[in-house]
Amino acid sequence: MVRELRRLLIAPERLAAGPTLALVAEESRYLSRVLRYGPGQRFAVADGRGQLWSAVLLAGSEARLEQPLDQPLQRQEAASPWLELAVAVPRLDFDVVVRMACELGVDRLQPLVAEHGANRGSWKANRWQTILREACEQCERLWLPQLLEPLEAITYLSELRSGLSLLASTRDAQLPLVGAALAQGASFAAAGVALAIGAEGGWSTPETAAAQAAGWQAVSLGPHILRTSTAAVAGLASLVQWRDARGQQLSGRACRSPFP
Repeated sequence: MVRELRRLLIAPERLAAGPTLALVAEESRYLSRVLRYGPGQRFAVADGRGQLWSAVLLAGSEARLEQPLDQPLQRQEAASPWLELAVAVPRLDFDVVVRMACELGVDRLQPLVAEHGANRGSWKANRWQTILREACEQCERLWLPQLLEPLEAITYLSELRSGLSLLASTRDAQLPLVGAALAQGASFAAAGVALAIGAEGGWSTPETAAAQAAGWQAVSLGPHILRTSTAAVAGLASLVQWRDARGQQLSGRACRSPFP
């Protein structure tokens, strides 16, 4: 039944204040004017950290949790291994990338300032955070993806990282597809996977050199040249499918009888 309730994502620090919630203007307007809820009607509250409660709307701009804070209706562990999507912010469509990345299941989203990407001054970090929150509510995720601080692409690609680091590249028919790279690097991928997507004009020579020096593996997303937004969504979808399949395999092994 909880899944049928409309959701609000409310930060853990606000929930910690007590069972009665003071709704901000945006939340109150959404419940009363968009959903046309009145006092006594119920909705769900998620904290973006894997927990969910039901709540009842009170008079004014307040609501009350129906369960104790330490006894949520649902509690979910963070997905494992983590998936990080790093994208050279394009001039268009990054809002769409942010929303779709959340819906697909990204854990960390890293905007990059690439040599061939958009100018940092045109970015809207606050808007991206709002899109993430709204997408998280809409697709009923219990974990809010982390939006990382923007970095210069060459700085990000130069860092030595744990897990498997994949650099999406084009115009090289010899590169393995993402799925093949995940299979070949399964032992590294078990710790986490980062996928870096370049700008419309591709990675610059210094950016590519920095990635190679730091151990990034170049991979292909297929035979066609994709827009940055398309490549980001397609690449992340491959990672999520791999993680889901891996989880099913591990679950199946855990459920096998120890007896022949």
